[in-house]
Amino acid sequence: MTQPPHDEPTATSPEELREQVERTRTELGDTVEALAAKTDVKARAQEKAAEVKEQAAVKAAEVKEQAAVKAGEVKDQAAVKAGEVKDQAAVKAAEVKDQAAVKAAELKEQAAVKAGQLKAKAADLAHQAQDRLPEPVRDTAAQAAEQARAKAARAGQLWDEKAPEPVRQKTARGARLARDNRKVLLTAAGVAVVAWLACRRPKG
Repeated sequence: MTQPPHDEPTATSPEELREQVERTRTELGDTVEALAAKTDVKARAQEKAAEVKEQAAVKAAEVKEQAAVKAGEVKDQAAVKAGEVKDQAAVKAAEVKDQAAVKAAELKEQAAVKAGQLKAKAADLAHQAQDRLPEPVRDTAAQAAEQARAKAARAGQLWDEKAPEPVRQKTARGARLARDNRKVLLTAAGVAVVAWLACRRPKG
């Protein structure tokens, strides 16, 4: 037969036995409740930890998404800025090109006007010099110019017969340019003849 615990008195009557059983049942109930409460706290702590972890994951996702959106905005702004800078550079380059073209046209026009003025002045001086020459000298200059033209024509004919085609084309362009300025050239030739004759005139 099992001996009762030494710290509990042995029941001497059925009434005492019932009291002991009831007391033991109450103690067991308290112990179970305490264990249940302890287990419930651990469960709540686990739930809290899971909740905190989930909130942290959501927060991290939000931060990541915000960072991605911000990076996209910065990238778009940089692209827009680069496009604006490129457009401004293209506009500036076009302005500089237009200004250079206008300046070149102005310089070309000024050069043409200056050349025309010089040509007119040379022709006027040649006419004045020719008008001052005596008649025999003018005739001699005209004859010399005619002989020079004849020699040039013969030389040109020989050149056309002997020279290669590309060289003849370049020479033809030069000849056209010379014909355009023939009057000035002839006058200059006349002046040169006069100067030569003056140098050869005996001093005395």
